[in-house]
Amino acid sequence: MPYTNEEGGLLNNFAREPKIYQAEPPTEGQKRTYLILGIAATALVVALIIVAFFVSKSS
Repeated sequence: MPYTNEEGGLLNNFAREPKIYQAEPPTEGQKRTYLILGIAATALVVALIIVAFFVSKSS
């Protein structure tokens, strides 16, 4: 583990830095998956709002 000596003989430890890499753009399959998940999440939120609206009106 990398460390440095400071005044008075104190050791200062540093965390290991991760390797840096450049992100790759999403493939067409990944883009399609993101679109489907986005639509599903939106439909779920809309359905929950509709259910909450009808439940609040029924009482």
